Amino acid sequence: METVRQASIYIGLNDGDTGEQKYDTEKYISILKNVCRSYHVGFSMNRIQGGYFHDDGRYVEENTLVLTLLEVPDETVREIAKDLCAFFNQESVMVTFSSAEVNFIRESID
Repeated sequence: METVRQASIYIGLNDGDTGEQKYDTEKYISILKNVCRSYHVGFSMNRIQGGYFHDDGRYVEENTLVLTLLEVPDETVREIAKDLCAFFNQESVMVTFSSAEVNFIRESID
């Protein structure tokens, strides 16, 4: 077992100007994959739905992508987050850091 640094980037898909999702979720996923490829980082991605309150009290629900990165330098994580924030036209994206215990299980049938 190994303990590694994990970063998660939460990117909402509602456009920052219109408040509506402009494109099909698959297009956003394609952009996310291309960003990770350009930074040469391995990743996992989940689609989730979330809700939050704006500063003015409005409640918003939206589709969200969560990008999970293991053992990627913090500065690289922040650069990826900035790129995704700009490409997806977001007011902000949320980044969390934590420790994760990792086990690689190997087994074969002979």
